[in-house]
Order: sequence, then C-alpha cells, then structure tokens
Amino acid sequence: MEQKKAKKRRRPLERIVMLALLAVLLVSAFMLAQYYYTSAQEQAANDALAAQVDTDAGDETDEDGVLLRYAALWEQNHDMVGWLSIEGTVIDYPVMYTPEEPEYYLHLAFDGSYAKSGCLFIGDGSGPDASNIIIYGHHMKDDSMFGTLVDYGTEDFRAEHPIVRFDTLYELREYEVIAAFYYDMDNDDFPYYQYTDLSDEAVFDEYLTSLSRYNVYAGDIDAACGDQLLTLSTCNYHTDNGRFVVVARRVTD
Repeated sequence: MEQKKAKKRRRPLERIVMLALLAVLLVSAFMLAQYYYTSAQEQAANDALAAQVDTDAGDETDEDGVLLRYAALWEQNHDMVGWLSIEGTVIDYPVMYTPEEPEYYLHLAFDGSYAKSGCLFIGDGSGPDASNIIIYGHHMKDDSMFGTLVDYGTEDFRAEHPIVRFDTLYELREYEVIAAFYYDMDNDDFPYYQYTDLSDEAVFDEYLTSLSRYNVYAGDIDAACGDQLLTLSTCNYHTDNGRFVVVARRVTD
C-alpha cells in the first residue's frame, strides 16, 4: 500500500519535470530558429551590397579618385573605406572605419540598423593606409562575416586560398597570407592588436618574433620591415576569451 502511494506521489513530480524539460526544449528551438532567421536576413542584406559592386569598372575612378566599382556604395555610407574579399569563401564585405568610435559598427549594419553580425571594421589605432591594417569581424555560427576565417588554421586551406583582397576606395590591393594563430586574450603576452604601427624596425622585429612563436604554419614568415600587413581578427571558442588571427603581406603596389 505504501509503495502504491509513493508511486502516485512521484507521478505528478515526473510530469512537472517532463513539462519543464519540454518547455526548455521548445524555447531553445525557437531561439535557434530565430537566430538563423535573423542571420539569413542579415546575410541577404550583405549579399545585396555585394551585388552593387561593379567589378566591370576595373580600376576606373571618378573625378574624386574613388574607384567606380565602389562609388555607389560609398555614396550610401561615407564610413565605408574599402572592401574585403577572399575568393572561394563567403567573405565578401564592406569594411567600415570610424576612428573616433572604432567599434561603432560592432552591431550595426551598413545602413545603420541593428545587426547582430555587425560589419567588418578597422580597429583602434589602425587605418586603411596603416603599416598594419587590423580588421575585426564577428565569428558567426552560420559562417557569415569571419565565421570561416578559422579555416586558415590549416596549411592546406592557406595553399588553396593564399590571397586576401582588401581594396580601399582608391586602389585595388592584394595580400598574401603569411601567418595565422590562435590566441587567448586572458594570457595576453602578445597584444597583437596594439601593433598598428610597424614602421620602426625594432618594433617590427619584436612583433615578428612574437608572431613566429604563435604561427600555426611551418617555416619562416615572409615579411620585412616596410611591408604593409593586413591582420584579420575574430573571436574563437578554443578558450573562453579566444581569438583567431590571420596575417597577410601586401603583394601589389
């Protein structure tokens, strides 16, 4: 008799636990669906921007020296300073630059509306003509923005995608990937984000020594003081406060 009563007491509790678990599952599924729906909308907006790039214009410029391929986009938003693309990947986005508030586009779309994925932007202390141009972007779960940047963690991917294009408004540019590394911001013994000016040889050598220590690629790094570098940085989840960073050297004048 006592056992039957105990079973009856357990049944309502079991139902409550099951209902609670079901509620958590439904909420999680809804949030995940909402995330991917929003991400798809944001990526569609970025695809629409890419569709406005007039590659047929080549290196032609307008009377102000702005490349015609980007002139229409620049007219829409003067915070745009260039375009970043990597052939064979989804990375194909405008790059924003707001030196007074470097992270202004962290969660803003090109048109100024809220966007979880934000825009690619040039970081604090750097610039489109700096000796080390540092561009930041979100590591999105749907692989948009810099979500696929971590693919450069293998030699094979670098061999297949050696060139990063970063065109400014005024000139077409290509950069060759020379290094990539995983980093823990909580360790922070190599504050790569502070090396925005590498024009001094001693500073460059210091930077290169640390970069070589973290580089995932074998062999020496093909760079010398006076080269313009392009650094792409995104969050990574190998640790709580992780980053993944790709460094490229300019190969066009």
